[in-house]
Amino acid sequence: MASVTALPESQRGSPSARQNIQAPAAEGLERIVPAGRRKRNPVPRWLSKSLGVLALVGVWWLGTSYGWISEDLLPGPRTMWSTLIDLIGSGEFSGALALSVQRVAIGFGFGFSIGVGLALISGLFRLGEDLIDAPMQMARTLPWAGLVPLLIIWLGIDETPKITLVAFAVTFPLYANTFAGIRNVDKTLVEVAKTLSFGRLALIFQVILPGALPDLLVGLRYSLGSAWLALVFAETVNAQGGLGYLIIHAREVYRVDIIILCLAIYALLGLSADLIVRLLERLLLRWRQNFDGA
Repeated sequence: MASVTALPESQRGSPSARQNIQAPAAEGLERIVPAGRRKRNPVPRWLSKSLGVLALVGVWWLGTSYGWISEDLLPGPRTMWSTLIDLIGSGEFSGALALSVQRVAIGFGFGFSIGVGLALISGLFRLGEDLIDAPMQMARTLPWAGLVPLLIIWLGIDETPKITLVAFAVTFPLYANTFAGIRNVDKTLVEVAKTLSFGRLALIFQVILPGALPDLLVGLRYSLGSAWLALVFAETVNAQGGLGYLIIHAREVYRVDIIILCLAIYALLGLSADLIVRLLERLLLRWRQNFDGA
């Protein structure tokens, strides 16, 4: 770095003197670039995320094409594609898919309302926690498969037990994560809001709920996955339609291709729901800077 020549005390306050002092120092400065800054990846992110799935499909196609995998146990991609075309042409696939999506949508609506509503009561009020949290933690451990016959006895074999089972599966991830999010809000923020004379509603909607939103979205991701898992159990017992009904019918006629196709559709629907929640996270949590991988 360039040295600065000392000036007499009488000349240090003048503008020309300050310019003479600062100019040599500025010449020696260099721009600091953060060492951790990454170069932009030329490959689109959506393509890089698809590489694992494409590799798996490639191994599947090669295995069935060269006889490494028996078509009787795991039909190849060509067979699965032709089966999908046949089901779409007959109208079975569209009707089953629409019915399954309808069941998940209705059950998710009930489960979301119950789970988030109870979490708000339990998280915001100590009395609510004393009355609600312990029963919810007990009910959360009940197995879905064990509830199916009981729901059929109580509610019959129509749509009600299927929707109830989906709502049951959705409620608890949302409750647990929303409750944790409310209780993990920084207490300092709450005290500052009270100091600024925030009312109860303003405190809830401007401080507590925004602070709990990240955990609520995590619960939303888990609950959507649980909804499709619960629907698999629900639709394989006394179902009169839906993807689960196609699986049961295919089992009776030994159509492995239809069974695997329906399971793949379940997986794709779950992935689609997860992508929707990720989009919501980007829109609603723009203010939060997260680590996105090295």
